[in-house]
Amino acid sequence: MTKRYIITGGGGFVGKALGKALRAQGHEVLSLARGSYPELEQLGITTAKVDISSNIESWCELFKGYDGVFHTAAKVDMWGPYDGFFQTNVIGTRNIIQACKRAGVKNLVFTSSPSVIHDGNNLEGIDESYPYPRHFDAAYPETKAIAEREVLAANDGVTLCTVSLRPHLIWGPGDTNLIPTILQRAQAGKLTRIGDGSNKVDLTYIDDCVQAHIAAMRALEQGKSDAFGKAYFISQGDPVPMWGWIDQLLIKHNLPPVTRSIPKSLAVGIAWIFEWVAKGLNLCGVRFKPLLTRFLVSEMSTHHYFSIKAAQRDLGYHPSCTINEAMERAFG
Repeated sequence: MTKRYIITGGGGFVGKALGKALRAQGHEVLSLARGSYPELEQLGITTAKVDISSNIESWCELFKGYDGVFHTAAKVDMWGPYDGFFQTNVIGTRNIIQACKRAGVKNLVFTSSPSVIHDGNNLEGIDESYPYPRHFDAAYPETKAIAEREVLAANDGVTLCTVSLRPHLIWGPGDTNLIPTILQRAQAGKLTRIGDGSNKVDLTYIDDCVQAHIAAMRALEQGKSDAFGKAYFISQGDPVPMWGWIDQLLIKHNLPPVTRSIPKSLAVGIAWIFEWVAKGLNLCGVRFKPLLTRFLVSEMSTHHYFSIKAAQRDLGYHPSCTINEAMERAFG
């Protein structure tokens, strides 16, 4: 049966891949984004220029007649003024929730992140019962945590059914963030291993990230109440040493593996200095983005991999490949 879906952030990595998959299944798709994306229109996706953090009255009518919303839009960065993250990630999400309610859109799938429970500790095989931290070292995870909580609280199981997905380190063809950043830093000679390099992480291949989103929407549409108002970790379920994976990626792109390293304690100290300088310059009206932050140091040096058993049980999510198989799919 043909459905009608809205994707916020339809011009982003996940949004584009999701829109393409939904169109391939024969569904109608409306993409909401701040920019113009002719490539989406070529796929048969309707596009609309919308700033979801703006006055909802100017765009709420667009939601009428749609069956579900995939809310993938977010401000993603390791550093920046808190207000910018709050406007997009929190106010924008509140507006999406209200638009769904006003237009009678029953199903909402929210793209969250495992960083919402990031507390600087090693996270090894944890499940969704792990609590939100009391303190965050960066605006991105803090505002995503606020948004996720509000999405889950908005679920009433009748007029609005919600699910939050936490895909970790999404990558693959079309990636505009993770892989390009690694390659650019490597080419510039600015890639340095933090810690001893033994920390394991989860990654999520784009095809399976899309599969998880579609599975979550299907669970809502089929009335699987066990999934209503819940968050789910998403990954390949195949944790690998982060720095080993980075080296593998570099070799695939004819670049040498990482040879330089610094102790985590030293990296934390450097990050503190960078952040202190950045805050001072920002107060003076000078925009400065630190090369290293405490949040980034922690992400690059600690174990963080998660159980996907709940997603397998409640959503019917099953990864299609291992990390090594995904690497071959992406780069041969």
